[in-house]
Amino acid sequence: MEKVKVYFTDFRTVAFGDGLPAKLKKLIKKADIGQIDMEGKFVAIKLHFGELGNISYLRPNYAKAVADVVKELGGKPFLTDCNTMYPGKRKNALEHLECAWENGFTALTVGCPILIGDGLKGTDDIAVPVVGGEYVKEAKIGRAIMDADVFISLTHFKGHEMTGFGGAIKNIGMGSGSRAGKTDQHSSGKAHIQQDLCRGCNRCRKECANEGLMFDTASKKMTVNQENCVGCARCLGACNFDAIAFDNDAANELLNRRMAEYTKAVVDGRPSFHISLVVDVSPNCDCHGENDAPILPDLGMFASFDPLALDQACVDACLKSAPLPGSHLADNIANPSFVDHHDHFTNSAPESEWRTCLEHAEKIGLGTRDYELIVVK
Repeated sequence: MEKVKVYFTDFRTVAFGDGLPAKLKKLIKKADIGQIDMEGKFVAIKLHFGELGNISYLRPNYAKAVADVVKELGGKPFLTDCNTMYPGKRKNALEHLECAWENGFTALTVGCPILIGDGLKGTDDIAVPVVGGEYVKEAKIGRAIMDADVFISLTHFKGHEMTGFGGAIKNIGMGSGSRAGKTDQHSSGKAHIQQDLCRGCNRCRKECANEGLMFDTASKKMTVNQENCVGCARCLGACNFDAIAFDNDAANELLNRRMAEYTKAVVDGRPSFHISLVVDVSPNCDCHGENDAPILPDLGMFASFDPLALDQACVDACLKSAPLPGSHLADNIANPSFVDHHDHFTNSAPESEWRTCLEHAEKIGLGTRDYELIVVK
């Protein structure tokens, strides 16, 4: 069987030559993104706008390069991401857009509209069947993402404190899930009310179809009926005061498998293309309101029609590189009690786990880990 092609170019440029956005355009054209019929089609470009205070996210210039190519091919691109399940600056569409603007993403800077995929409160999602899913039968995906005719992922490849690294599969699966979808992947538990934050406004109760919420007239606070709560997280988007929470109690292996199945739901049945930039490889996710020094060098840009092959290629490149001095990873290695896992991601975050994600993605037919790396100069 012919190996899947993954295209690669480094971050080197020459004086007075083309810059990195032009190099990215060249890469994705060489990877034959043009074989996708985009004429008159809506094209979702899924990326992470970065939490406010974090500056390791991908620069808007890269998003514009991808949008420009889509427009050259006759498509109608829009940048998109879904709201977060946790309190922060991206938990509803208004704050999410303001955060994106502050981080440099506007229609003027990227050359296309920006839409939050799961709507104002993170409740505008659609249940998408997962063909071959073992853990998720229906994924809760942001409606705007599923309404697109073509799907493109633009990923900042980095470390992650739970999943080892954040690559294409995490960007697609976790990132495209609505607030309820993210909760579905992260948690095996049920809602609980943080009483000190509850205002007793009853908005959440209107979203519950299972009589899982009860109002305590004495305390004038909402409570959870644990017997009736099904953990659907619809209440999460209704609370404007961050009073509702879910424990992140899903084991990393279970999280990885659910994430792979969510990714399959997003890409199944329509054209898709995937890009990952291994740059500013911070030890933690871009969802943090800060970023630490990179643990690995800037390695390059990768592109493929197969998100699993893309993640595997990025992993392989990272594992072959040397840790950067003065980084979190270097500090861990220098610790007298250091145990070498022969794996930069696990050495950086020993509690993390990433292999089950790639193994399960291959098992359910998301793609293959067998690839051919094609270098683009």
